[in-house]
Amino acid sequence: MNNISSPKFLTITALNEWDWTSRIIFFSFALPVYLLTIVLNAALIMIIAFEKALHEPMYIFLCNLCVNDLCGTTGFYPRALVYLLTETNRISIEECIVQCLAVVMYTTGEFTNLSVMAIDRYIAICQPLRYYTIMSPFTVRSLVTFIWIFPFFIGVMAISLALKHPLCRHDMHRLFCEHLSLMNLACKQDIFQGIINGFIYISKAVFFVFVLISYLKIILACRKSKVNQEKFYSTCVPHLISFMITTCGLSDSLLTRFKAETVSNIASTFLSVIILTVPPVVNPVIYGIKLGPIRAKILYIFKSQRIHNF
Repeated sequence: MNNISSPKFLTITALNEWDWTSRIIFFSFALPVYLLTIVLNAALIMIIAFEKALHEPMYIFLCNLCVNDLCGTTGFYPRALVYLLTETNRISIEECIVQCLAVVMYTTGEFTNLSVMAIDRYIAICQPLRYYTIMSPFTVRSLVTFIWIFPFFIGVMAISLALKHPLCRHDMHRLFCEHLSLMNLACKQDIFQGIINGFIYISKAVFFVFVLISYLKIILACRKSKVNQEKFYSTCVPHLISFMITTCGLSDSLLTRFKAETVSNIASTFLSVIILTVPPVVNPVIYGIKLGPIRAKILYIFKSQRIHNF
């Protein structure tokens, strides 16, 4: 922070090409999606928290995924909604740093959550007799700790890199603050920043490969077992859908990293918000539909409410 003398505020230029009508239309769509995201994730968290039958590793990890989704959307939506209703589009350095930490922790947390959930599904399907021995309370606590500690470490490291040199520019060409965009505003960059950025991307690539290998082994184990196939379709398909959506959403990070200029500003803006908007609203829907115990609890709540109303 001491290295930053100016500017004190950054200007978000992602919406410069949008007229007032476009802003209102997008705001009218974004606000309900944000509220829906909060309701869906909060509902799933409460169902898992208050239903003792769901106090199992798979649902505990799912609960953490929902919490991470809430943190990510809260770090993005409120500020973006303000940009849509104002013409200044300014954000202070301090607010930008907080948002950057939230975004980096969220994107990294999606991978740590999905990787841990892949471990859980691999053990449940490939080593079912040893499941509760391996996934002991201590193991679950350790994995939950990893889910949050590693993203926090990556977030702090990314922000420290972005603030290593003074900022010479103030135009942020994204709808939200993230460390690569901040780094591009710096007066200079060095090889150490490149090495650490490489480590961040490699760590995400390792999680990606780890999940792929885990599911390859799960699929091989399910080929000759109808019981395993049922487990796969009911508990693994939602996880795979979440994983694919999260991976696709990282396309904007690659565009930012390599400073692609062939993509229009509007298209780049839409690409940038995919990972912050789509997984958080899709995850609770697909898990609520596909996971039998959660679906049964949701249906029970709705039926009880209807009976109460009558």
